[in-house]
Amino acid sequence: MDDSTVLTAFLAQAPSPTGLLGSPLLLMVVVMGLLILPQQKQQKRVRQMRAALKNGDKVITTGGIYGTIVGVEDDAVQVRIADQVKVKVARAAIASVETEKSSA
Repeated sequence: MDDSTVLTAFLAQAPSPTGLLGSPLLLMVVVMGLLILPQQKQQKRVRQMRAALKNGDKVITTGGIYGTIVGVEDDAVQVRIADQVKVKVARAAIASVETEKSSA
């Protein structure tokens, strides 16, 4: 057996470069689909919720304070947390808007 036959047999069994790159590329696509995209969608929903805040909305802050919005500014809102008690909080500190629960 000469050297060219051995080299040809070796190259025929060697993995292709696309096979070596395909697995990590496929893994990156799966990670992107399972982890990153859902998180981006959640962040978009939170941004939309904070942008849509208006007077009268019942909110919960990231600190766990429940209150009602009584004033809206560019990057902050005033929240009434008790009678005659208002606090000014950043829009980013609003964790969620309470939904009305049906009494059925």
